[in-house]
Amino acid sequence: MAQDVLVDISDSDWEPMVERNEKPVFVMFYSPSCTHCIRIMPSIEELARDFGTEIAFVKLNLIRFDYIGERYGVMATPTFIYFCGGKPVQTRVGAVFPAMLRKMVEDMVIHGEECRLASSDWKYKITGYG
Repeated sequence: MAQDVLVDISDSDWEPMVERNEKPVFVMFYSPSCTHCIRIMPSIEELARDFGTEIAFVKLNLIRFDYIGERYGVMATPTFIYFCGGKPVQTRVGAVFPAMLRKMVEDMVIHGEECRLASSDWKYKITGYG
């Protein structure tokens, strides 16, 4: 069930699912061998089930798609970034307490529309994804 709301994306999915998404987006940058990532994943899946209708939840494997991580200065896994209007607004890095992530998501739900309306659109097309 969590797979329906927590989507594992690739670099070619990034622009439509994160930068051009109408909803706020919660992104988890992870690596398959990261023990903190493995440990926190059930909590992220729970957040996705609880808030998936209001916020898009995606995860990106930083080992396979490191270009996206470099673009946003991601240097460790897990890294959690909240995007609003296609722009990174809030970041948490490392072994974060699930309660802190829940609070971050709850704040996104409360202020997400306000943040989206205050953000200007990015009108560009990235090429080279193949």
